Amino acid sequence: MSKEQNKEYVAVGGQALMEGIMMRGPQGTAVSYRLPNGRILTEMKEFVSVRKKYKPLNLPLVRGVVSFVESMFFGYKLLMESAEKTSLDFEEEASESKLDRWLSDHFGPKMLNVIGVVAMVLGVGLAFLLFMWLPSFLFDLLRKAAHSELTTIRPVFEGLIRIIVFIAYMYIVSRTKEIHRVFMYHGAEHKTIYCFERGWDLTVENVRKSVRFHPRCGTSFIFVTIILSILISSIVALIFPQLTVNRGVWLLTKLLILPLIMGVGFEFIQLAGKYQNTCTRILSAPGLLMQRITTAEPDDAIIECGIAVMQAALTGEIPPEQTQEVIDAETAAQDAPVEDETPSEEAEDSAAPQEPQA
Repeated sequence: MSKEQNKEYVAVGGQALMEGIMMRGPQGTAVSYRLPNGRILTEMKEFVSVRKKYKPLNLPLVRGVVSFVESMFFGYKLLMESAEKTSLDFEEEASESKLDRWLSDHFGPKMLNVIGVVAMVLGVGLAFLLFMWLPSFLFDLLRKAAHSELTTIRPVFEGLIRIIVFIAYMYIVSRTKEIHRVFMYHGAEHKTIYCFERGWDLTVENVRKSVRFHPRCGTSFIFVTIILSILISSIVALIFPQLTVNRGVWLLTKLLILPLIMGVGFEFIQLAGKYQNTCTRILSAPGLLMQRITTAEPDDAIIECGIAVMQAALTGEIPPEQTQEVIDAETAAQDAPVEDETPSEEAEDSAAPQEPQA
């Protein structure tokens, strides 16, 4: 990107959802879904970062941790919402399992929120197990087998295990139909942002020929944090080798330095997205390669969804035709006749037990 382009640099970021995309732009946060009936529903979402409310939270290094936590909670909320809005026959009683009915009876309309919280807790627990505990456990096995402390190589060994686990996990989930669709929307999000940042008109043709890899992606952020964790953990291990002896103490140490790693990683990702040079290209390369798994080429229908959400995020306005479609749908639902659930006399007669025929 040239210096002239950097003067007018506008940061636009997003997230792939279930049959949809969220995009943050200069005029707000927008979400576009591809509904089961084929139409695109675009909505503006209220989101004000605490970094704008409290200036200390927007300081370098600190803002990276705050941004990560905000993105995790807000993004997960939208992900659950997209799953609800784009699913067919979401609440059909005929397909409800006993567990679904129990959850509905006990939690009512809050059921989805409860499921979301439980799923998030399980997800965080799984991430800790795979990326924190498992590498340390495998290193302890290696240390026992070698009959040596091997303290100097512990950070590097654990970092390599995290990279292997991350790549394997993402590749396995990408083979499922549902996640592959999400990765197609992820690709559309990147291609639309690329198209915008190049100053091209937001058309299906221009987005289709755009690149689906972007240095500011969350995938790149994860790779950068893993690499930084290796470097920073190695420094800590050299200065305080006694911290690496006990697995529990070492896990606690890694948790304590995690905010620093995330803060540095966030600053790098922001610079890599804004400035393109040899250094940022080299450090961004692993994350860009990984996006070959976490993104997929979208079809034109998905690209249309990316264009719709980008235009809303840039202008703060929802296309008039989409607004009218929503109004018409709500009006039709309100005007629809309510069926009388009181059984008629004929229905009661037909439901009554019949005398057996000879």
